[in-house]
Amino acid sequence: MRRVLLVRLAELVTLLILISTVLFFLLRLGGDPATMLAGENADPEVVAQIRAHYGLDSPLPVQYLTFIGNVLVLNFGDSLSNGRPAIGLVFERLGPTLSLAGAAIAIDLVAATTVGTWLGARPRAAGRRAVNAVVFIAQGIPAYITGLVLIEVFAVRLRLLPSIGADGPTSWILPALTLAAFLAPQLTRVVAAGVGEAMREDYVRTARANGAGGLALLIRHVLPNALLGTVAVIGTQFAYLISGALLTEVIFGWPGLGRLLVDSVTRLDFPVVQASVFVVAVGVFGVNTVLDLAFRLIDPRVRATEAGRAARP
Repeated sequence: MRRVLLVRLAELVTLLILISTVLFFLLRLGGDPATMLAGENADPEVVAQIRAHYGLDSPLPVQYLTFIGNVLVLNFGDSLSNGRPAIGLVFERLGPTLSLAGAAIAIDLVAATTVGTWLGARPRAAGRRAVNAVVFIAQGIPAYITGLVLIEVFAVRLRLLPSIGADGPTSWILPALTLAAFLAPQLTRVVAAGVGEAMREDYVRTARANGAGGLALLIRHVLPNALLGTVAVIGTQFAYLISGALLTEVIFGWPGLGRLLVDSVTRLDFPVVQASVFVVAVGVFGVNTVLDLAFRLIDPRVRATEAGRAARP
């Protein structure tokens, strides 16, 4: 376990250096933030003063070395838009993003486990093909399409739910449902496959022979083994919500990290963009690392495989 953590740490450092370097130079190709701050018709002297104030007048290699040195101490500078520390703005918006992701994952898990268990346990049930078709089609619908439809139905026509902002519990419903509707079909298919495979195992036949059946059979014998494969999917989906729910947050005006990142890119706010991507990269990598360690702890087959590899000469 210690060796795995050391390897993961080395991978994280390498990843962050590569991402920071690529992002630094790509952002500089996007335009001049000093010109945007000063305005199109601003006096050249004003633009020059802004560049000097933010260190944008230095040669690009000097700016890069300064940036890397500051990143090592988690100093991304101040936002070019409001002068506040960039990393502080990112952490301020990270909470709403994580909360929305948690709500979406909860809905996703309940819906996918329920439908997936039914599909896997009842291969000959009436309506199974229709449900499978709905799941297959839903998996190909982008989240922003679902979000716009939900806004049109529940916010515009029925006027039951708010469509923008995070004011009150009801404002969570539409964005959480939007993200869950995008994630649930994939997880449903994984759960259905896992349950279907588990139903054909010998230990299930033995349990049936001993009198177990119905819901008790599913809860005590099938689901604990069938849901093992969903750990990887849920971890991947949560990582996606941290990094990829940008359009959903923009559509619903959600005050999260995704909306902050989009706004900062539009304003050429380099420090905030760099801090946002840095935190997202660490978060996604952290989720994947926890997922990897969880697999090693809960699945003895993984540990046995690794022990066999280590024992080889």
